[in-house]
Amino acid sequence: MKKENDHGKPDAGHKPAQKYGMVIDLDKCTGCGTCMVACAAENNVAVRADQTDKERTITWMNLYKITNGKKFPHTEVSYFPRPCMHCDHHPPCVSVCVATATKLDFNTGIVSQIYTRCIGCRYCQAACPYGARYFNWWDVFPQDKGMDRYLSPDVSPRMRGVVEKCTFCHHRLMRAKSQAYAENRRKLEEGEYVTACTEACPASAITFGDLNNSKHQVSQLIKHPYAFRILERLGTEPKVYYLSSRDWVRKLADNFLPGEYEPVINRTWAEEEWSTKPGRDQF
Repeated sequence: MKKENDHGKPDAGHKPAQKYGMVIDLDKCTGCGTCMVACAAENNVAVRADQTDKERTITWMNLYKITNGKKFPHTEVSYFPRPCMHCDHHPPCVSVCVATATKLDFNTGIVSQIYTRCIGCRYCQAACPYGARYFNWWDVFPQDKGMDRYLSPDVSPRMRGVVEKCTFCHHRLMRAKSQAYAENRRKLEEGEYVTACTEACPASAITFGDLNNSKHQVSQLIKHPYAFRILERLGTEPKVYYLSSRDWVRKLADNFLPGEYEPVINRTWAEEEWSTKPGRDQF
C-alpha cells in the first residue's frame, strides 16, 4: 500500500497506477456538436429556454470555432472541443476551493467535483484559465410532464447554487471497475472506460485512455509531433491534448510573443492537405 504525505499526495517517486486523459484531433473534428449533446444527455446537464444567455448557460463540453483570420480563398476554419482539462500539476480550481469541494485524484488523474460540499463561492470558476466551470443558477432539471424520466440514473442532478464541470464521466469508470471486480480483475482493458463524448464522436476525433499505459493509444498520440495543449506554458499540465497539422491552430493555443513560436511545418495545411496525407498518423 502506498504511503502518503501530510497533504494527501503520494510520496516522491510514486507513480499513479492510472492517469486518464484524452487526445482530440482537430483535423478530424467537423464541428458537428455531437460531443456536446452526448455530454449533456449523459450527465444530466440542463438545457434552458434561453441558451443565448452565455453567462448563465451550462456546457461541460464546449465547442469553439476559430479561423486563421485570412480572407477568402485563404480562409481556414478549425473547431475546438473543450472539456475540463483535468490539470495534473496544482490545478488552479483545487488550490482556491475553500470548501474542499474539488480534488485531484492521484490514482486516476481526474479532478472531481463534490456538489454537496460546494458553497457556491465561485472561486474555482474565477481561477480556471480554461473557463471549464459553470455556476448553476437554477433548480434541478424540470420534472413536469414526465421530464424526470429523461434523466440518467447514474449521475445526480445538481442543485441550485453550486459549480459543476466535466468529470470525464466518472460514473462510467465506477461502472467499468464494478464489472472488472465481478470478473475477478483489477485492471481495466483499453476501451472499457471511455467518456460519452469519445463514444459519440462520429469522426472518431476523440481518443480516451490511460496516459500512463504505453499500450493505450492516447499514450502514443501525445508523443506525436503535432500534439499540443492549451495554455501549456501556465504549467498546469492538462490531461487533454490536441492534434493539428496546422501551425496557426497550434499558435493560437498559447500566448506566444512575436517571434517566439517555432512552427512544426513550414507549409500550410490547405496547400499540402496534411490532414489527408498517407502516413500522417505514423511517426
